[in-house]
Amino acid sequence: HAFDAATQEKIARETLAILADPEFAPLFGPASRPEVPLAGLVNGFAVAGQVDRLVVTDSAVQIVDYKTNRPVPPSAKDTPVAYLRQMAAYRALLAAVYPGRRVRCALLWTAEPRLMALSDPLLDPHAP
Repeated sequence: HAFDAATQEKIARETLAILADPEFAPLFGPASRPEVPLAGLVNGFAVAGQVDRLVVTDSAVQIVDYKTNRPVPPSAKDTPVAYLRQMAAYRALLAAVYPGRRVRCALLWTAEPRLMALSDPLLDPHAP
């Protein structure tokens, strides 16, 4: 990607910080799956995408998407609308695949790193 050595080093440090943080361990554990493709219809809308991390348990589904924005939004309510629409669509697709399980969404901001939960009330107005 033609990054200079300093930029490469910074990206490597950010990545390793995420992998080493105990808060994120379940996202990279044996119950998780990376780069999960999704496609389907939600309320008559075609939805297709790829979930960066997916964790499925007997009672819940966790969707996590990586974001590299700088600066990181100060709170979930400040998340760009495009990301809220994306996560609301993924949530709707996976709710159909895993009925009876709570589908939780979060963004993993790589710049800090910080895991930001996106509540159902925040996502609901952006659902397809």
